[in-house]
Amino acid sequence: AAPAAPAAPAASVGVSAPSPAASPQFREPAPASAPPVSAPPPPPVQPPEITAPEVIPEPAAVEPAPPPPGRPFGEADPDARARRLARALISDLAAYNPERQERGVREGRLKELFQEDLKKSWQEYVDQIGVDLAKRTPYFRDALNEILAKGSRVF
Repeated sequence: AAPAAPAAPAASVGVSAPSPAASPQFREPAPASAPPVSAPPPPPVQPPEITAPEVIPEPAAVEPAPPPPGRPFGEADPDARARRLARALISDLAAYNPERQERGVREGRLKELFQEDLKKSWQEYVDQIGVDLAKRTPYFRDALNEILAKGSRVF
């Protein structure tokens, strides 16, 4: 095999290295000329002159309208609140224990199967609406019969 020819030097005849001016990455900056002309800055904005009145007038006195007869809007009706609370407590028992409720209704053992839960719900009911209202109204018992006993008179 013939030996390889030696590599030609970089400055071979007829080939010259590119000059830095000919290469785009080595361009020299353009000669400095006059700075670009810009618009003059806007004049400062003057805030409007505000003067306080000598005397600040008092607001006219307006009498509030008397409340309508009966219970004002937003005032809680204790009976309605007690009824809603009883239904909510008993609905929660039924919703969280559907199998136990079905078995209790089917076997006639609702009182036995829900004994502890009923004690806790009754105590919560009394704590929130008061012992007097709890004892003199049938709301808790009605909710038990309508919701937990599914319309049967068990309680």
